[in-house]
Amino acid sequence: MNFQRGRVREEPEINLIPMIDVLLVILIFMMVTTTYSKFSELQINLPQAGGEAATAQPNQINVSVDAAEHYAINNTAFSFGGVQAMAQALNKTAGSQQDPTIIINADARAPHQAVINIMEAARLAGYGRITFTTSQLQK
Repeated sequence: MNFQRGRVREEPEINLIPMIDVLLVILIFMMVTTTYSKFSELQINLPQAGGEAATAQPNQINVSVDAAEHYAINNTAFSFGGVQAMAQALNKTAGSQQDPTIIINADARAPHQAVINIMEAARLAGYGRITFTTSQLQK
């Protein structure tokens, strides 16, 4: 026996208003509690050669290295036999000079390790003043 013959059965529906209210509260909470940080990039300004050429000072030792790792100390070829041997050659070249400046002339294609070898040899020899040469940009 169906006593509800004339009544139309109501379909259940989802009430979206409370769900939207909850989502808006969550959105506001997330916006307030989130920290925004700007990632900084490493800004490097590489030196460029400019200005007047310095006059040669007597207490300088020029050490050159090319792309094939051929070394030269004061334009004299040097066979690299290790950092210790280069340190001894720097001491021999310096002679009686007190704390000479080591000037490193490295080819652009020279391996990074070759320049590090020169710097380490200068450290072992007790020389703390090291500088690098640059070339002027071709226009």
